[in-house]
Amino acid sequence: MGRPTKFTQALAEKICERIADRESLRSICRDEDMPAKSTVLSWLADDGKAAFRARYALAREILADGFVDELVEIADDRSNDWIEKKNAAGETTGWQENGEAIRRSQLRIATRQWVAEKLKPKKYGAKVEPEQGVTGEVSQLLEDINGKTRGLPNGG
Repeated sequence: MGRPTKFTQALAEKICERIADRESLRSICRDEDMPAKSTVLSWLADDGKAAFRARYALAREILADGFVDELVEIADDRSNDWIEKKNAAGETTGWQENGEAIRRSQLRIATRQWVAEKLKPKKYGAKVEPEQGVTGEVSQLLEDINGKTRGLPNGG
Protein backbone atom coordinates (compact mmCIF):
# COMPACT_ATOMS: atom_id res chain seq x y z
CA MET A 1 0.00 0.00 0.00
CA GLY A 2 1.37 3.44 -0.94
CA ARG A 3 1.52 6.68 0.95
CA PRO A 4 -1.77 8.46 1.52
CA THR A 5 -2.47 11.33 -0.87
CA LYS A 6 -6.11 12.02 -0.04
CA PHE A 7 -6.71 14.67 2.63
CA THR A 8 -8.58 13.47 5.70
CA GLN A 9 -9.27 15.32 8.92
CA ALA A 10 -7.80 12.45 10.95
CA LEU A 11 -4.54 12.58 9.02
CA ALA A 12 -4.39 16.37 9.31
CA GLU A 13 -4.92 16.17 13.09
CA LYS A 14 -2.20 13.54 13.43
CA ILE A 15 0.28 15.72 11.52
CA CYS A 16 -0.53 18.78 13.64
CA GLU A 17 -0.29 16.83 16.90
CA ARG A 18 3.13 15.50 15.98
CA ILE A 19 4.38 18.94 14.99
CA ALA A 20 3.14 20.40 18.28
CA ASP A 21 5.06 17.58 20.00
CA ARG A 22 8.33 18.87 18.44
CA GLU A 23 8.56 16.57 15.46
CA SER A 24 9.54 18.06 12.13
CA LEU A 25 7.36 17.75 9.05
CA ARG A 26 10.31 16.07 7.34
CA SER A 27 10.46 13.42 10.06
CA ILE A 28 6.69 12.89 10.05
CA CYS A 29 6.64 12.43 6.29
CA ARG A 30 9.37 9.76 6.44
CA ASP A 31 6.80 7.40 7.97
CA GLU A 32 5.29 5.11 5.34
CA ASP A 33 1.77 5.64 6.70
CA MET A 34 2.06 9.43 6.29
CA PRO A 35 1.80 11.49 3.11
CA ALA A 36 4.87 12.79 1.33
CA LYS A 37 6.06 16.24 2.39
CA SER A 38 5.08 17.65 -1.01
CA THR A 39 1.53 16.39 -0.47
CA VAL A 40 1.24 18.12 2.90
CA LEU A 41 2.65 21.33 1.42
CA SER A 42 0.08 21.19 -1.38
CA TRP A 43 -2.68 20.78 1.23
CA LEU A 44 -1.36 23.85 3.04
CA ALA A 45 -1.45 25.85 -0.20
CA ASP A 46 -5.02 24.76 -1.00
CA ASP A 47 -7.51 27.54 -0.19
CA GLY A 48 -10.15 24.87 0.40
CA LYS A 49 -8.16 23.59 3.37
CA ALA A 50 -7.94 26.86 5.33
CA ALA A 51 -8.91 25.10 8.57
CA PHE A 52 -5.94 22.73 8.20
CA ARG A 53 -3.66 25.67 7.43
CA ALA A 54 -4.83 27.44 10.61
CA ARG A 55 -4.42 24.30 12.73
CA TYR A 56 -0.96 23.71 11.25
CA ALA A 57 0.05 27.32 12.05
CA LEU A 58 -1.18 26.87 15.63
CA ALA A 59 0.83 23.64 15.93
CA ARG A 60 3.95 25.52 14.78
CA GLU A 61 3.31 28.21 17.42
CA ILE A 62 2.97 25.51 20.08
CA LEU A 63 6.25 24.08 18.80
CA ALA A 64 7.91 27.48 19.31
CA ASP A 65 6.56 27.72 22.86
CA GLY A 66 7.93 24.23 23.55
CA PHE A 67 11.38 25.27 22.36
CA VAL A 68 11.31 28.31 24.64
CA ASP A 69 10.33 26.11 27.59
CA GLU A 70 13.38 23.96 26.86
CA LEU A 71 15.78 26.90 26.83
CA VAL A 72 15.74 27.28 30.61
CA GLU A 73 15.90 23.52 31.17
CA ILE A 74 18.98 23.20 28.97
CA ALA A 75 20.65 26.21 30.59
CA ASP A 76 19.96 24.89 34.11
CA ASP A 77 21.13 21.33 33.38
CA ARG A 78 24.67 21.08 34.73
CA SER A 79 24.83 17.29 34.72
CA ASN A 80 27.61 16.98 32.12
CA ASP A 81 29.45 20.27 32.65
CA TRP A 82 32.26 18.65 34.63
CA ILE A 83 34.15 15.40 34.07
CA GLU A 84 36.59 13.53 36.25
CA LYS A 85 40.24 14.11 35.47
CA LYS A 86 42.29 10.93 35.79
CA ASN A 87 45.99 10.22 35.76
CA ALA A 88 47.76 7.49 33.74
CA ALA A 89 46.94 4.92 36.44
CA GLY A 90 43.23 5.71 36.12
CA GLU A 91 42.99 7.40 39.51
CA THR A 92 40.78 10.46 39.87
CA THR A 93 42.92 13.54 40.35
CA GLY A 94 40.22 16.20 40.13
CA TRP A 95 37.60 17.66 37.87
CA GLN A 96 37.76 19.56 34.62
CA GLU A 97 35.25 21.53 32.63
CA ASN A 98 33.61 19.52 29.87
CA GLY A 99 33.88 22.11 27.11
CA GLU A 100 32.22 19.88 24.52
CA ALA A 101 29.06 19.45 26.61
CA ILE A 102 28.93 23.16 27.39
CA ARG A 103 29.33 24.12 23.71
CA ARG A 104 26.64 21.60 22.75
CA SER A 105 24.27 23.15 25.30
CA GLN A 106 25.03 26.61 23.92
CA LEU A 107 24.28 25.37 20.41
CA ARG A 108 21.04 23.72 21.51
CA ILE A 109 19.93 26.94 23.21
CA ALA A 110 20.89 29.16 20.26
CA THR A 111 19.17 26.87 17.75
CA ARG A 112 15.93 26.71 19.72
CA GLN A 113 15.97 30.45 20.28
CA TRP A 114 16.50 31.12 16.56
CA VAL A 115 13.70 28.74 15.56
CA ALA A 116 11.30 30.25 18.12
CA GLU A 117 12.10 33.75 16.82
CA LYS A 118 11.30 32.64 13.27
CA LEU A 119 8.15 30.70 14.14
CA LYS A 120 6.70 33.33 16.48
CA PRO A 121 8.46 36.64 15.77
CA LYS A 122 5.92 38.87 17.52
CA LYS A 123 6.44 37.03 20.79
CA TYR A 124 10.06 35.84 20.61
CA GLY A 125 11.66 38.05 17.95
CA ALA A 126 14.05 40.87 18.70
CA LYS A 127 12.28 44.05 19.73
CA VAL A 128 13.25 47.09 17.70
CA GLU A 129 12.78 50.34 19.57
CA PRO A 130 12.32 53.37 17.32
CA GLU A 131 14.41 56.38 18.18
CA GLN A 132 12.50 59.30 19.58
CA GLY A 133 12.51 62.42 17.43
CA VAL A 134 14.04 63.10 14.06
CA THR A 135 17.58 64.39 13.86
CA GLY A 136 20.29 65.39 11.43
CA GLU A 137 20.00 64.53 7.75
CA VAL A 138 16.51 63.02 8.03
CA SER A 139 15.20 66.21 9.62
CA GLN A 140 16.75 68.30 6.85
CA LEU A 141 15.30 66.00 4.18
CA LEU A 142 11.81 66.33 5.65
CA GLU A 143 12.17 70.10 5.75
CA ASP A 144 13.34 70.19 2.12
CA ILE A 145 10.41 68.15 0.78
CA ASN A 146 7.74 69.77 2.94
CA GLY A 147 4.95 70.87 0.61
CA LYS A 148 6.85 70.00 -2.57
CA THR A 149 5.40 66.60 -3.37
CA ARG A 150 2.05 65.59 -4.83
CA GLY A 151 0.56 69.05 -4.45
CA LEU A 152 0.57 68.93 -0.67
CA PRO A 153 0.07 72.29 1.01
CA ASN A 154 3.12 73.89 2.57
CA GLY A 155 3.27 73.05 6.22
CA GLY A 156 4.78 76.45 7.11
